[in-house]
Amino acid sequence: MKHKDEPVKLTPKDRQFWFAILAVGIGSILSFANLYFVHPLMPAFVDEFNISPTTSSLSLSVSVIALIFGLLFFGFYSDRYGRTTLMKVTLTLTVIPLFIMPFANNFAFLLVLRTIQGFFIAGLPAAAIAYIGEEIERKSVGFGVTIYIACNAIGGMVGRILIGILSDYSSWQAAIWALCGFSAAILLLFFIMLPKSKNFEPSKLEVKEDAVGMLIHLKNPVLINAFLMGIALQVGFTGIWTYLPFYLGEEPFSLSMKAISLTYAAYILGIIGTPVAGKLAQRFSHQSIIIAGVMILMIGDFLTLIQSATMVVIGLCLLCLGFFIAHSMTAAFVSMQATHHKGGASSLYLVSYYIGVASGGTATGFIWSALGWRGVVFLCLLLIPLTVKIVNDSKRRLKNI
Repeated sequence: MKHKDEPVKLTPKDRQFWFAILAVGIGSILSFANLYFVHPLMPAFVDEFNISPTTSSLSLSVSVIALIFGLLFFGFYSDRYGRTTLMKVTLTLTVIPLFIMPFANNFAFLLVLRTIQGFFIAGLPAAAIAYIGEEIERKSVGFGVTIYIACNAIGGMVGRILIGILSDYSSWQAAIWALCGFSAAILLLFFIMLPKSKNFEPSKLEVKEDAVGMLIHLKNPVLINAFLMGIALQVGFTGIWTYLPFYLGEEPFSLSMKAISLTYAAYILGIIGTPVAGKLAQRFSHQSIIIAGVMILMIGDFLTLIQSATMVVIGLCLLCLGFFIAHSMTAAFVSMQATHHKGGASSLYLVSYYIGVASGGTATGFIWSALGWRGVVFLCLLLIPLTVKIVNDSKRRLKNI
């Protein structure tokens, strides 16, 4: 029998459990569709605004940099003032700039809108995993986190495919209008479904003390390993997807934007792999699953060097499967290891993760310009062994994650 003061956590038997999981999931789809939809549009931006491929990648990088600052800000806010209102307000402010983007008549204005949007996209990821950890019973937290991360993949896939196909038939502006309608519908569902927080306990510390409490995670060697792994994984992964439209648009492929956009369906493997990894974590150590994910990612990365559209697609599928296995296990590990300031710990992991996104986007552009696709692929392969080393270091410090 539960003590009357003991927090009541949601279980799979509760209707609100599924509402919470689904609400955070569709919120994630909205957020990541809005973050990544520019990937297939980068060649269109090159033609429309007369810019280089590296410059066009700023349409993603500026959003990611703003998102990093947003994660830090909203991580503090989330720990002090709550989760649900923050997620609702920031999702709304994510959608508003989207409705202005079709009117952008120069690339600089588009970047301003993307910067604003990126900052508010941070609100949901800064609070979502902490919300799951507080409201859901401990043994179901891993399931909740893996579903949330699977929805990250769905959002990234839907945004890219929807925009890519529609822009091939019409204009990039018309494609964004379609995303506006999709985002508004998802936002309404999120407001209807999200249960209120019942177990949130605000930090009562002064802002300075709260900041110290959050940053103390940087003294935890096991968490530092997780943060570094987030950077390493995402640098290679984002580099591949950012320059894929340029690679497949050239000889010997010469694919249309519609065909290139359909390659983002490889994210389905990530969607499947994430919950499967959660189940495997009940039988095997997190370290073993992360290493397996990294090895799958490396194989997929290498296969994209073969100049066959079929082999490239197979490689991309393995790339997504391996990446989301490793990422989901690392995110769950951070949530479980942080004994305080959970929102802050999740934000620090996501900050490192998105440093990798920003670096893998624009910074990799210089490698693309100098060395082409092989340079992008081998950059990824050089970073993956670092990830394996980080996991092994964690294993030596912590026998059982």
